[in-house]
Amino acid sequence: MQVVTHDDAVSMLEYFDGLDDPRSSINRQHLLGDLIVISVCGVLAGADGPKAIGVWARTHAEWLKKYLELPHGIPSHDTIGRLLAALRPAAFQACFEQWIASLRQGLDGDVTDEVIAIDGKALRRSHNRKKSLGPLFLVSAWSVQRGISLGQLATEEKSNEITAIPALIDQIELNNAIVTIDAAGCQKNIAAKIINKGGDYLLALKGNQGNLHQAVMDHVIGQMENDFATTTVDRYVETMKGHGREDTVEYFHLPAPKTLPDASLWKELRTIGVAVRTSLQSGKETTDIRFFISSLSLGVRRFAAAGRGHWRIENSLHWCLDVTFREDDSRVRDRFAADNLAWLKRFAISLLKQQNDKESIAMRRRMAGWNVDYLMQVLAIKTI
Repeated sequence: MQVVTHDDAVSMLEYFDGLDDPRSSINRQHLLGDLIVISVCGVLAGADGPKAIGVWARTHAEWLKKYLELPHGIPSHDTIGRLLAALRPAAFQACFEQWIASLRQGLDGDVTDEVIAIDGKALRRSHNRKKSLGPLFLVSAWSVQRGISLGQLATEEKSNEITAIPALIDQIELNNAIVTIDAAGCQKNIAAKIINKGGDYLLALKGNQGNLHQAVMDHVIGQMENDFATTTVDRYVETMKGHGREDTVEYFHLPAPKTLPDASLWKELRTIGVAVRTSLQSGKETTDIRFFISSLSLGVRRFAAAGRGHWRIENSLHWCLDVTFREDDSRVRDRFAADNLAWLKRFAISLLKQQNDKESIAMRRRMAGWNVDYLMQVLAIKTI
């Protein structure tokens, strides 16, 4: 196991030097950096909200005193909750950008064709009926190969996802990346923004792009009927097994016909694709067909890798948030606090995924709660 020094243990504080303290200076007893370190450690160790973070801190008081100043001892969970409700989420998340950059650049070296999946998720129990507020909806950017959450934006409604995606794209580095987005983000301005930032796009098609969706379907079906005699096609089949299910996915990648509706308005539209997934589970077979437009050049394995990557935001991030971090059970109603806690959980997953062992994310999180040496190893991942 890596030997962790005192400097390694508190190195996270350097990423928060520029964060403004939103608290009143009157009766301010606890250092902002101490509170942030405690919150990050608490969430990594299994805490799901301010109360649990406070309890974790009290039970690890002697250990925390070795590394933090704590001029007035361990803060209460109310103090932690007030801070999370006061911190502006955009400023809080911005402080993690350098830390995230160190994870992207320092662990795996250069990643060819990095796939960045953008997708939304509702915090189901974050609604506040007294204020007529529905569940908070978060749009996340996920680096598939590295297992790192690159950023998130909160909206009040799923319908606002279309406006949140461009703002999220502005926050992240896309150079040489392939950005995948589901049908809600299949918009001309989003495609152009991705290209302008140096990336490529793979956008899913559904009814929200009715004419385009129908035209792509008609073209693909027509080509299939004559066995692609009048066009170039790349094909690829892969089979995956797990959780009692066997999936077979057949990919078709074709040049985009110039007859597609508004084809010239989609910046650098080059190809279209289809993924036919057949799933067999408990003797029952189901089929799912998805159509895509893309700026990628013809090459079915790149297309397959990017399409597969988008499915992984559901399996690697959202499923983990629901099952391991029990995000949907959170009853934190304050919008800033809910947003900041959601980000801490996504960042915790990113750190836990960097560990080079055979344990699941759930077990790694338990180990971080049981063993402070393992927790220190997770926090010092950038020095490995």
